[in-house]
Amino acid sequence: MKTTNKIKLSKDESLFVRGPLSRFKELSFAFKVFFNFIKAFRKMHFIGPCVTVFGSARFTKDSEHYKSAEKIGAALAKTGFTVMTGGGPGIMEAANKGAYETGGYSVGCNIILPFEQKPNQYLHKWIDIPYFFLRKVILVKYSYGFIVMPGGFGTLDELFEALILIQTNVIKDFPIVIFDSEYHKELCHHIQLMAENESISPEDMKLLFVTDSVEDVIKHIELHTIKKFGLVKKQVKPKWWLGERYKK
Repeated sequence: MKTTNKIKLSKDESLFVRGPLSRFKELSFAFKVFFNFIKAFRKMHFIGPCVTVFGSARFTKDSEHYKSAEKIGAALAKTGFTVMTGGGPGIMEAANKGAYETGGYSVGCNIILPFEQKPNQYLHKWIDIPYFFLRKVILVKYSYGFIVMPGGFGTLDELFEALILIQTNVIKDFPIVIFDSEYHKELCHHIQLMAENESISPEDMKLLFVTDSVEDVIKHIELHTIKKFGLVKKQVKPKWWLGERYKK
């Protein structure tokens, strides 16, 4: 799909990645990042254990990929998970919709872009985030599993970010599911090729679970999260003196 639009970074982020700036500008940027982290922490603190669904923003409601994501969102909600996405349209909207209409809880970490991205209508709670790196931290921080649906560069970025964090023991070995074996067959082949050439360990292949079954997705997530991370536990209560509210 071609588009005449070009992705533009926010003014702050665009300036920051061009090289050294004045000390004042770099300090100012650091404070803005810190402020957005604190805002995200406060907003997401009581959303409950999440499973994050990644996928393209460009699939329409008529797409089979959209319909599959909707089923997965509903199934996750029935299992008791909060469904988290990037908050936008396409696969993200579908997963949020499935959870929302099933009576589950649906949240989004929306990236601020000049096109394609705005919060979808199936969110109980969302936060607008100006920086990609900050958004990825939040998506990882509150998730106990990832489901990777068909997507583009952003989806692959999120997939391999998670894989390298697990591989290097920065985060716990939580489940990553790749859904739709046909769409991802070349990707899986390349990962296998890396293992064969010893650029990754053969053990790293176990970090991925590839399936075409919604039922198998849920079974895998349940098996590798609920008991492993002790998710059935008492919820942390909001502190009224900090102005906190549960899931509002």
